[in-house]
Amino acid sequence: MAADINKVVLVGRLTRDAEQSYTQSGFALLKFSIAVNRNRKQGDQWIEEASFFDVTVWGRQGEAIANYMTKGKQVAVEGQLRQDRWEDKNDGSKRSKVVIDASNIQLLGSRDGGSQGGGSSNSNWNKSAPSAPQSAVQSTPRPQQGPPPTTNFEDDIPF
Repeated sequence: MAADINKVVLVGRLTRDAEQSYTQSGFALLKFSIAVNRNRKQGDQWIEEASFFDVTVWGRQGEAIANYMTKGKQVAVEGQLRQDRWEDKNDGSKRSKVVIDASNIQLLGSRDGGSQGGGSSNSNWNKSAPSAPQSAVQSTPRPQQGPPPTTNFEDDIPF
């Protein structure tokens, strides 16, 4: 029997500044939304359309990158899809939306907003999809994934 796979990788731009918060137990939570553009042909013309995705980063990784996550910043997001479900308080209808639980975020572009350079933030925490209220979310550390990648490649690129 084959195992299920839940993995997503997107590159897009933040639609607003990221929002840093903490659960009641003190666990860090960073939320943001990205727009991912794609081109499609309609008749004889190419049309650009955007899709919007909500992203959640749990733990230290979110704290480390929060100050850099500003509107318009280009980021690469790797993670898994999670479906949030709740009941509407007004009419009692069942609601849901799909969000991305990020396991790796890479900041793209230079510090001045250009497209050179970049950095990354690898997660050192397991993410558990909260089935209980966010204040009850717990995290278990996982082993280091090695040293962070080098971001200065000027002398190493052979072309």
